Amino acid sequence: MNEPKQETTHSVEKKRLWVVSELYYPEVTSTGYYLTKIAEGLTEVAEVKAICGQPNYASRGVVAPRRERHKDVEIYRVGGTRFDKNVIAFKLVNMLTLGVSIFFKAIANVRAGDDVLVVTTPPSLPFVVAIASLARGGCYTLLIHDNYPEILVAAKKTKPDSMVVKLNHFFNRWLYKHATRIIVVGRDMEQLIAKKTAGLDVPISTIPNWGEIDEVKPVPKEQNRLLAELGLQNKFVFLYAGNMGHPNDVESIVKAASELKNPDIHFVFLGTGAKRKWLENYVRDNDLKNVTLLDPRPRTEQIDFLNACDVAIVSLVSRMCGVSMPSRTYNILAAGKPILALTDEGSEVALTIADDNLGWIVPPEDPEKFGSAVNQIYASRDMLPGMSERARKAAERRFGLAAAVAKYRVLFSVPRVTR
Repeated sequence: MNEPKQETTHSVEKKRLWVVSELYYPEVTSTGYYLTKIAEGLTEVAEVKAICGQPNYASRGVVAPRRERHKDVEIYRVGGTRFDKNVIAFKLVNMLTLGVSIFFKAIANVRAGDDVLVVTTPPSLPFVVAIASLARGGCYTLLIHDNYPEILVAAKKTKPDSMVVKLNHFFNRWLYKHATRIIVVGRDMEQLIAKKTAGLDVPISTIPNWGEIDEVKPVPKEQNRLLAELGLQNKFVFLYAGNMGHPNDVESIVKAASELKNPDIHFVFLGTGAKRKWLENYVRDNDLKNVTLLDPRPRTEQIDFLNACDVAIVSLVSRMCGVSMPSRTYNILAAGKPILALTDEGSEVALTIADDNLGWIVPPEDPEKFGSAVNQIYASRDMLPGMSERARKAAERRFGLAAAVAKYRVLFSVPRVTR
């Protein structure tokens, strides 16, 4: 009598994925917000764990548990100094202590076959994680939010032919060579990385960041609480909301504001950063009545402050093409606001605006041209409702969380089969 054949059963085990970032939940500053949502979105296709530091930006002062589980992601938080990040020396110390802690946590926990996703902020982090991953037999993916050393050159922190730049390019080649893949957030960044990785045969994927289209929506100007609070409901308002750092051209905006003669036009700056103090001094010294400076507001209030304008401003200094994509652009679109951008032609900001005719593009570091654009926009303000409608539709169609996470899932969805 023949014995019945026994069927071989297979079980599919999810691959283990480590998401490594300086910032993670409960931190809601840009990088922390995006990496948290990416990790949570990947729990359907992987066993996701996160390694991060303690909150040090929007949630500075909060002491989160060293280990916890949040939305199916196991979080490991490491120690490190949390000095004032706006002081360069303190920021470097923070980077060093965090890097050491993350390195040893990764060495202790990453195992052969694991995937690791690491973001390029701060710039030392991917090197630390790459060494740990390779040492433990893991595979790492780079998520590039900012390109170094190009951002340092654009911010005039070093010269293009400096030794810092040459060394950075040398070490980047090693980093790229051993990566499983590279993810960038803009088409211009993909072109730059393709040049920097020429001959290395490393796959490059472009996955834009996204807007919070369910939380940030258009609200009529006459219903805006912030404009009512400021007494600006009857003004034509240009809003700059976000970081005021070295890569951002705030100088052209405020210098143009000092030359404008139209009393109906007003500028609102909301945020902080390395250039905030300079901006405060310039506004005070020139007695600019058409400029209002506001401190940063919580992410939960974006629907209020992003709707507190007729036109939103996104600004970058020259030579930032391929280097970075300001993530606030997507929430500006979610709020249905046209954009006036100071940016190089061919940048992702410029391409996004041009794709759906969502605003205007002027060259950085040219206050005269920026001022002319402001006057032109005011004179043709009857065009704004159409642009606003297109901006919101673009956010819904192209820049939602679900679309971005779906692309990440494709990259990290190859299962490991065990018997």
